[in-house]
Amino acid sequence: MINILLVDDHELVRTGISRIIDDVRGMKVIGEAESGEDAVKWCRSNEPDVILMDINMPGIGGLDAMHKILRINEDIKIIMLTMHTENPFPTKVMQAGAAGYLSKGACPDEVLNAIRIVNSGQRYLAPEIAQQMALSQLSPSDEDPFRVLSERELQIMMMITKGQRVVDISEQLSLSSKTVNSYRYRLFDKLGVQGDVELTHLAIRYGMLDADTL
Repeated sequence: MINILLVDDHELVRTGISRIIDDVRGMKVIGEAESGEDAVKWCRSNEPDVILMDINMPGIGGLDAMHKILRINEDIKIIMLTMHTENPFPTKVMQAGAAGYLSKGACPDEVLNAIRIVNSGQRYLAPEIAQQMALSQLSPSDEDPFRVLSERELQIMMMITKGQRVVDISEQLSLSSKTVNSYRYRLFDKLGVQGDVELTHLAIRYGMLDADTL
């Protein structure tokens, strides 16, 4: 039996995936969480085999939650669910320790296949995402300005563009406000922007952020 934890801040998404899994022999949803913090807390007293987790959630988000969960139990396989299929997201997330990377637009069969594959100890990338990653390696690195960001800078960038304040980011990531601001100004410098508004516009331009969610 593959025991699965679903982590997404949208109940509708969790319900939809749960219904897909409930009809499959050999898989069982044993828990749900609506934030990265809740997922970390849940994993301290439970042992899922596979976690399907959204990257972009209020609070610490999926990336930081993944780090914390893998420190609790490195054997848990985590599949990231996201709308971001363009690099550098897939590369950064897989390098950070994810076992799989799936688009939220994936069909039910692909979701189930990904669960089986990562549970067997292999890694899974949706074919279209793998193709994007391969093609990005052939393109000049300056085409994607976000490629130069570190994993932490990318995480803080996403939190800033979603309107979170430095004090909130500091609390959620257990960093000092001074450290968060250092990351903030460093990524401004790397991306050649003058502030949060320009950063948000750049993120929208390169598909890192959906303008409709703002």
